[in-house]
Amino acid sequence: MADKPSYLDTARRVISTEARALDQLGDALGDEFDEAVELMLSATGRVIISGMGKSGHIARKIAATLASTGTPAHFVHPAEASHGDLGMMAQGDVALVLSNSGETPELADVIAYTRRFSIPMIGVASRPESTLLKQSDVALVLPRADEACGTGIVPTSSTTMTLALGDALAVALMEHRRFTPEHFREFHPGGKLGAQLSRVSDLMHKGSALPLVAGNTAMPDVLIEISQKGFGVVGVTDANGALRGIITDGDLRRHMEGLLDHKADEVMTENPTTIDSEALAEEAVSIMNDRKITCLFVRNGDDAAKPLGLLHIHDCLRVGLG
Repeated sequence: MADKPSYLDTARRVISTEARALDQLGDALGDEFDEAVELMLSATGRVIISGMGKSGHIARKIAATLASTGTPAHFVHPAEASHGDLGMMAQGDVALVLSNSGETPELADVIAYTRRFSIPMIGVASRPESTLLKQSDVALVLPRADEACGTGIVPTSSTTMTLALGDALAVALMEHRRFTPEHFREFHPGGKLGAQLSRVSDLMHKGSALPLVAGNTAMPDVLIEISQKGFGVVGVTDANGALRGIITDGDLRRHMEGLLDHKADEVMTENPTTIDSEALAEEAVSIMNDRKITCLFVRNGDDAAKPLGLLHIHDCLRVGLG
């Protein structure tokens, strides 16, 4: 009697089978993929994605990926569509309909609705002769790859190919639109990703919170400003409001003897390190770590001389950077 395969053997077989399916998908794609991308780009409305069962789960993920990368999209459940949700589709939209067999009964009303109201439809299925692909304006055919379950009845390789195809469409659309990390952040303000893509301007202190004094300010008043603002530093400005220098704890220690008899511009360190307001906060953290400092005055690219804000290392740590 042959030894029963280990769980690890099964895992490797499944992954290898699905990897081969993805290779087959890449080889099978042709001009119809370009046509699908162009159709989605031409939409004045949204990309409506629909599928039933496992294909429905994949459709939801594709809709989420598109929506988060600059292509307005949402999922419509085909069964719910038959009970009123067909109204979520309108002229100007493009439909992306998923079904491995291409004969999913619940999709009939969705397909009929797109044909009736001239809504362009991209079909994804494994059978070119299926109702879905025959009715589609653009047909994306999944190759006949082996399902990884070994029995051919559990959607595994087919759903993996559909998911990868959705990612391929999303990335192609992203590259055409020159979608940048800054754009991406607009759709991902929360969590670690949002923190990594935060701009300095999102986290900085500004206005009356800024610790600033004029160059001729007496040091007793400088110490009051440092204490009241609570950042441990103060910026020193000239008569035009331009940043001339900065006073830190280190400057105070170096001038301890007779400190209160000095003016701010006699104690300050000139030409402090600054950062642009539109820089990513991660860059600010890197600068502060490299220079072993805890604060950066923030400048505006249009008027770099005047301090626009102040960023403290604690502001970055609070959102998960550092």
